[in-house]
Amino acid sequence: MPFHSGFVCILGRPNAGKSTLLNALVGQKLAIISPKPQTTRNRILGIVQVPKQKGRSAGQIVLIDTPGVHQPSSSLGRKMMAEVSEAMQGCDLVLLIADATRRLSDADQPVLQTAKKSNTPVFLLLNKIDLLDSKQKLLSLMEEYRKRHGFKEIIPISARKGEGLEVLMKELIDALPQGPRYFPEDQVTDQPARFMVAETIREQVLLATDEEVPHATTVLVEQFEEGKSLTRIAAVIHCERDGQKRILVGKQGQMLKKIGTAARQQIEKMVGTRVYLELFVKVSPDWRESHAFVEELDWRRQLQLLTGAGKN
Repeated sequence: MPFHSGFVCILGRPNAGKSTLLNALVGQKLAIISPKPQTTRNRILGIVQVPKQKGRSAGQIVLIDTPGVHQPSSSLGRKMMAEVSEAMQGCDLVLLIADATRRLSDADQPVLQTAKKSNTPVFLLLNKIDLLDSKQKLLSLMEEYRKRHGFKEIIPISARKGEGLEVLMKELIDALPQGPRYFPEDQVTDQPARFMVAETIREQVLLATDEEVPHATTVLVEQFEEGKSLTRIAAVIHCERDGQKRILVGKQGQMLKKIGTAARQQIEKMVGTRVYLELFVKVSPDWRESHAFVEELDWRRQLQLLTGAGKN
C-alpha cells in the first residue's frame, strides 16, 4: 500500500477540545489544557506516525492545533487569529471540532466561515459525546451541521475518553494524499523544550487562579541550562496589575510556591532530569495590547533571537 501523509489543521471555538484531541492522537501531552477559554495562544504541531495495518495504509499525519476562533480585541487576540490563518495555509485537510453538548448558534458562524474559506476538505468532529444523554440530540446536531456545509466526513468523538479516534485515524489516512515522510519517525513536535516549559508553567497558573488573572498572565523563560542530571530554569510570570501580582505570589509566597512545585514536577517528566526552577512575577501593564511584547512571546521569534545571539 502507498504511504499517505499531509498537514491537518485543527480548528474550533475556544474550549471545543482541540488540544485534548491533539494530545490524544499524538499519544503524549504537547498542548496545555485547562477549563479556561483561549488557553492555546500559539499553533502547536504534533506528528502522528501511523503504522500499516490490515485495510489501512501507513502514513504520517502532521496535526496543527490552533487557538480558538474568536473576535480579537487586543494585540494578543489578533496574534492568535494570525496563528489560525497561518496554520490554514497549505494544509491538506481541516478538522473542525465542535462541542456536541452545545446547540449550533450564531457564535459558530465565524469558525464555520473560516473552514469554508480554506477551500480544503473539512471533517466535522462532534466532540464530548460521552457527556450526551441522548443519541437523538447527536443525530439532530449532525443534521443541523449538514445544512451549513458539505463536510467530507462527520465523526462523533470523545477526545477525552478516546471514543471514535480509531475511526478518525483511518478516515484521515484515507483522505490524505500519497506523499513523503515530512518528519523523522521519532519526532512528535517541532516545539523547543524552552517553549514547552513556559507553557507548562502557564498551565499551572491557569489551574491555580481565577477571574481575570489567567488571561492577564503569560510566561517567558529567561534561563534554560540543561545538564546531565539537573536542568536549571528561571522564568518570569508577567501580569498586568499589582493586584494580580499579589494573587500570583500569595500570602508568604504560598501561591507561587504551589505553581512552581506543580510545574517542576511536570517539567521533570518532560526533560528527564531533576529541575531547579526559579519563578518571578513581574507587572507589565497592558502587555496584551503591546504588539512588540506579544511578538516576543512567539517561540519561533525567540528561537531566531537565541540562534542569532549564539552566532555573535
